Amino acid sequence: MAFIGRVGMYVILATLGCGAWAQDYKPGEVIVKLKNKGAMSSYAFLGKAQTDKQMTLKESYGKMNMHHFALGKGTSVSQAIHDLSQDPDVEFVEPNYYLHKSDDTGIQERFSMAEIEEYAASSQEKILATDSNIGLDYAWQSLSGGGVGALAANPPVVAVIDTGLQIDHTVITDTSALWVNSGEIAGNGIDDDGNGYIDDVNGWNFVTNSGTIYDDDGHGTHVTGIILSVDQNIFTTPRTTAKIRIMPLKFLDGSGIGTTSDAISAIYYAVNNGAVVLNNSWGGTGYSAALHDAVAYTYSKGASFVAAAGNSANNNDSVPLYPASYDVPNVISVAATGSSNYLASFSNYGATSVDLGSPGTYILSTIPTNSFGTSSGTSMATPFVAGTIAQMKVASPNMLGYQLKSIVLDQIQTYSQLSGKVYTSGKLNTANAVSSAGGAAVDSSQPAYTVSYQSASRSVASENAAMGGCGTVAKLSGSTGVPISQILVAIGLLLLPLVAYAIRGVLYPQSRRRHERYKIDSEVRISVGDRELVGSVSSISLGGAQVNTAALLEDGGMVTMLIESPDGSEKIEVGGRVVWSEANKAYGVAFDQAPQSALQRITDWTRNLQKV
Repeated sequence: MAFIGRVGMYVILATLGCGAWAQDYKPGEVIVKLKNKGAMSSYAFLGKAQTDKQMTLKESYGKMNMHHFALGKGTSVSQAIHDLSQDPDVEFVEPNYYLHKSDDTGIQERFSMAEIEEYAASSQEKILATDSNIGLDYAWQSLSGGGVGALAANPPVVAVIDTGLQIDHTVITDTSALWVNSGEIAGNGIDDDGNGYIDDVNGWNFVTNSGTIYDDDGHGTHVTGIILSVDQNIFTTPRTTAKIRIMPLKFLDGSGIGTTSDAISAIYYAVNNGAVVLNNSWGGTGYSAALHDAVAYTYSKGASFVAAAGNSANNNDSVPLYPASYDVPNVISVAATGSSNYLASFSNYGATSVDLGSPGTYILSTIPTNSFGTSSGTSMATPFVAGTIAQMKVASPNMLGYQLKSIVLDQIQTYSQLSGKVYTSGKLNTANAVSSAGGAAVDSSQPAYTVSYQSASRSVASENAAMGGCGTVAKLSGSTGVPISQILVAIGLLLLPLVAYAIRGVLYPQSRRRHERYKIDSEVRISVGDRELVGSVSSISLGGAQVNTAALLEDGGMVTMLIESPDGSEKIEVGGRVVWSEANKAYGVAFDQAPQSALQRITDWTRNLQKV
């Protein structure tokens, strides 16, 4: 059972707590990759850059022969790129692009620690992060206690490259899941292990350039909880010591803004300090050669790189989203699926570029202030896959990223509704993947991979804006509601955002029809708790779809609707709360700020339909 207690909610469009490529970059900084001409050539360039060009070296990624520079006073980024690109020692040079998180438009529903633990103790049903069956129980049971690899001296480390982590959350402390750098002595102001970071006891904060880890957004803490929910049932007590460790690496600030250099630094830090799985619930449509190199570096180290496919309902085959769309062999691109195993309405897809689906709607997990909350998005789908791979590493510690990916994709559960949407036509199956990894012979090597850089997809002067490459759909709490008798309901999907609704109220008289309504005869499936009701849509508009069916509902209760297009070629899954319309004398389902992608699909559906 993924959702408990309060059922009065409505769905709003929130952010994908993930970075999205924008058209701006950090002034006065560039990232330079040098050609592999030997150490002396690299040293000569570094000296020349600092003396002749007055550039200041901010950070070097020595194993990638890549460097992050601050430019001299009065030198523009465009001029520096022009000059440096002429240097025979330079492979490429690019700006230090900003990464942005979409604006947050909602508040997650919250549950206190006491509420969750009390419910777990009194309920006969298990509380799970998702109600979509991916075989979490198997992973818990097969690898618990004396299971294979369960008591490994060096548990697999998962790097969560995100907004940070509430490291003193009860779930984190009870499970001892926080990674500890054994080579560092806390608080002595010395880089004890010589890795270039002082007092990096539990990871690193690249925003403040310190070892102080916190989460001023909440996204990273939610992602972390999902990864741990694959390890064990985090909602019940007593919790047990986790079989994996979480390395929090913060590169997005509280406003959801970061830089390419910080993302690369986090990736570089992760694999150089023992992370074998990297969770990346962020992304954007702009190609970066520097970031491409960083991802390729993780492959060379045998790590797994799991990335969100994005939440713009785009086809990544034609509009790539990075880092999920890099062709590096260890990258697993993850789409979000709903409770009915259809692609979530907001999720990006791609028959060749997106690998598999994973639960991504109404996911319950940890959030700051020692609480729990629900969110939706490919950000939430991705850590289920990362968590599964971590458990596969528990079962088979020496297995490399390429083989782990192959097994995950081979062991999916196929669904016809995902055909043409993701490469495997299927959804994550944790039980099968963990079981298969435990019994498989380990490949000691991986296929060779050489980065093939793409031509620049954006210029310094004017790049294509690409906000919202990834996104989170969160729930907002409402009233609990009281069960009522079986009723005939007319469900109106109020799909336009509240702000737009308010503007229309000013511009148009109350009696004026706000949208043209069209005749339609399409199937709709409505999920109420564990029940699925089947009805038909009789008319539809951007304002809503009228549906007639009978059900035991609550005023304020939560339902999920799966609406079929007129030609039967696709379906949209959306959820919302039951409300009473005094004007229409009928019940409806409110969808405040539904994704623009859902609106666009309805617009496409109605183009050739007859008006009512």
